[in-house]
Amino acid sequence: MVELLRTNLLAGRLTLDEFAERVELAYGARLGGDLIKVGEDLPDVRTAQVPTRRKRARLTVSFFGHTVRRGRVRLRRRTAALSVFADVDLDLREAEIEDSRIVVTVIAIFGNVDVYLPEGVNVDVGGITIFGHQRDWGRETPHETAPRVQVRALGLFGTIDVWRVPRRVGGRYGEVIRQIKARQGELPP
Repeated sequence: MVELLRTNLLAGRLTLDEFAERVELAYGARLGGDLIKVGEDLPDVRTAQVPTRRKRARLTVSFFGHTVRRGRVRLRRRTAALSVFADVDLDLREAEIEDSRIVVTVIAIFGNVDVYLPEGVNVDVGGITIFGHQRDWGRETPHETAPRVQVRALGLFGTIDVWRVPRRVGGRYGEVIRQIKARQGELPP
């Protein structure tokens, strides 16, 4: 079932958030009927039509402002976000991906970049920040078949935060951040 979900994710029929939610349900299934319910509304891969394709998101840039990129963004294998004296919110929870490995390059120069990903997606964060912060928030719940998102961070007097957002957390970005920080202090179940 998880392989079927992954196939539908890479074909653009599921977003990252939908994939993470269904994988969680699949691994939590106790009966065969529960497992079937996870994928019963998915189209048959052989008969499914190719969804309309959105323009690929290659670069998100903000100078002296605030930019928000969210929704069903179509991600390339490599995507970048640049913030110069600005704030960027790069919300990839509803992103459509074409590859099981995505590289997001984030550059913050006297600015701030927040990257939001659903819990359940494998995330690797690395890079360098000079006179700033690079932080990775939320619980890591890796799955073998989940897509891998590699965040490469470069900050100069900037802040780069990667947020793993649980499925039940919502609201404005400030509220999401507060809820994740509150959960960060809790012990795992």
